[in-house]
Amino acid sequence: MTFWQKIKAALARFMQGRHGADNLGMFTLLAGLVISLLSTFLRVPVLSFLGIALYVITLFRMFSRNHEARMAENRKYIELTSGWKTKTSQFIKRMKNRKDYKYFKCPNCKVLLRLKRGCGEKEITCVRCQHQFKTKA
Repeated sequence: MTFWQKIKAALARFMQGRHGADNLGMFTLLAGLVISLLSTFLRVPVLSFLGIALYVITLFRMFSRNHEARMAENRKYIELTSGWKTKTSQFIKRMKNRKDYKYFKCPNCKVLLRLKRGCGEKEITCVRCQHQFKTKA
């Protein structure tokens, strides 16, 4: 067994039964890195302490043996961030397809609909509320 394989095996034994990295841990790690870099450029000592605090929180969560509490924290983080991640990816998709489709909202239920550009004025039935209205693509 080489030196690096021994180190890897020792680290695997140490991490056995511990929580490890997850989405919230990666976020706190990257946020700490960004804040530490900002503190270096802006020369604000408070930001440096905040970056270190985020590193400590990340390490605490990774080495924690309380799986239920860490998973609950991660679940809350995912619930909070899933909405804007979905909206952002949908916005990017709409921007890529803006030449082919016209996007608009149903006047009744506000669901986002699309219509192929160049097809003229159409009467549309909303897929969610079955409301019928006319629109021009």
